[in-house]
Amino acid sequence: MRITRENTVALIIDLQEKLVPVMRTPKEVINNNQIVISGLKELGVPTIFSQQYPKGLGETIEEIKSLVENFTSFDKADFSCYGHEMCKSFLNAHEAKNVIITGIESHICVLQTALDLKDAGYNPIVVVDAVDSRKKLDKKIALRRFESEGITLTTYESILFELAGSAKEPAFKAISKLIK
Repeated sequence: MRITRENTVALIIDLQEKLVPVMRTPKEVINNNQIVISGLKELGVPTIFSQQYPKGLGETIEEIKSLVENFTSFDKADFSCYGHEMCKSFLNAHEAKNVIITGIESHICVLQTALDLKDAGYNPIVVVDAVDSRKKLDKKIALRRFESEGITLTTYESILFELAGSAKEPAFKAISKLIK
């Protein structure tokens, strides 16, 4: 199944001040999420952000907030984003079918969100080079679990070019520049 911009949204999970620094590859997860978010913005894909218990884990990191004009997010206590009313409203408002997912941690909030979205009839798409965990094994097992559950896995370069669809797409040059 080809993934197109129609009925596609993105969910960026918990890229927060006290979480990002303890990830296995914090610089990579920041950089790759910046590329994904910037590319999605160029393509006009609606994007929403979550924060897990910001009182204890801090706000979304500035490197991410600064990419989005009038940045807003929803705060959650549950690990899955799907149970939050703001997430459900966002999905409904955009008539989403495909949900591109990035963020942390792969084996907790990303996994539980993807599973819940799949169970609810959505097509979750996990961007494997824009998710992370504190431990390598946790991410590895999460990726295996996604596959066993039939959840689509991709890379940021692959999904951005798939959404662009053609070198004739006006956003193609901007995306190419981001990738390089």
